[in-house]
Amino acid sequence: MIIVADENIPALDAFFEDIGTIHRVSGRHLKSEQVKDADILLVRSVTKVNRELLEGSRVRFVGTTTIGTDHIDLDYLEQAGIRFVSAPGCNASSVVEYVLSVLSLAAESRGLKDWSDLSVGIVGAGNVGGELARRLDRLDFTIKVCDPPREAQEADSDIGFCSLEEALSCDVVTLHTPLTRQGDHPTWHLLDSQRIAALTADQLLINTSRGGVVDNAALKQRLLERNAPQVVLDVWEGEPNPDRDLMGLTWLATPHIAGYSLEGKVQGTEMVYTGLCQFLGLPARKKAGQYLPEPAMNKLAFTRQATEMDAISLALRACYDPRRDDMVMRRAMLNGENREGPVFDGLRKNYPVRREFSAVKIQLKGASKSLGDVFTTLGFKLKT
Repeated sequence: MIIVADENIPALDAFFEDIGTIHRVSGRHLKSEQVKDADILLVRSVTKVNRELLEGSRVRFVGTTTIGTDHIDLDYLEQAGIRFVSAPGCNASSVVEYVLSVLSLAAESRGLKDWSDLSVGIVGAGNVGGELARRLDRLDFTIKVCDPPREAQEADSDIGFCSLEEALSCDVVTLHTPLTRQGDHPTWHLLDSQRIAALTADQLLINTSRGGVVDNAALKQRLLERNAPQVVLDVWEGEPNPDRDLMGLTWLATPHIAGYSLEGKVQGTEMVYTGLCQFLGLPARKKAGQYLPEPAMNKLAFTRQATEMDAISLALRACYDPRRDDMVMRRAMLNGENREGPVFDGLRKNYPVRREFSAVKIQLKGASKSLGDVFTTLGFKLKT
């Protein structure tokens, strides 16, 4: 059995070497001739999987180790009788932690003593947005959640859904929708020129979903005008060639790595492995935890002298500080000689190991129980 797989899928050999012969390929530049003899195709979001790629091949199973499916022609796969598996929710914690770290920085930049004084509008309440809403609610943030498709399906949900305009009125607006162009609620350019124009300097916009959810050209124009909002972009229209002028106008810019924790990436591989085993009628014996090494930092300790916000900020940034990724991206994309796609893809391919909060134990030496509850909500483990 031949498995053609994106060379950047983590733990590829560990999960799949017992199932077939693995042929590693560049996902961004995959051609039809490379998959014609394959039985199984494993990809990430950089590969367009459609009729053009697969017609005439032996492929009967396609798996993407990502949460999004906008790179997959699902109608064609169904017509061709090709089984498809994705990894919804695999990196939800990673993206949530990215947003939490940004919120911490935003509160500090505004001189807030309590970060929960920020109201947060969450657009999209799937695996990522829903988890973010749960954590922020437990942290006493004022949140407004907009998700029309989910609201229509869950009339009795305990989530208090709101209109898009209400969500866009919050201090912070964070986007967590799939990229869709069809249906009752398309998300392509959901934030168009009119909605972007309404954002003010008192607001922060975060996009970790898909670049096309925001009209990047309109956003760039808005950032050149007075009273422009702060903007954090992890995803871009035109990837792997984002608009460098837009990048220069953002508060923080990162190369589509919000979900790039080691836990998230390996979990995505496990979910596709499990789906393939079910397809082949094989027992799924391997788990992501088997392939996670000891973290470089595994413990933080706070005494009764630490204030709640100081402790939160220190812990979040010790685990992940998005300013580091911003610095690396700007240096590579804005100051480097080679400013084309290979640089953006290289930043992702060579991304350093990042562990989730759950890999770190927090020891509280005389600190309050309420601080322990906060750390548990954030995703850390308490050392007893």
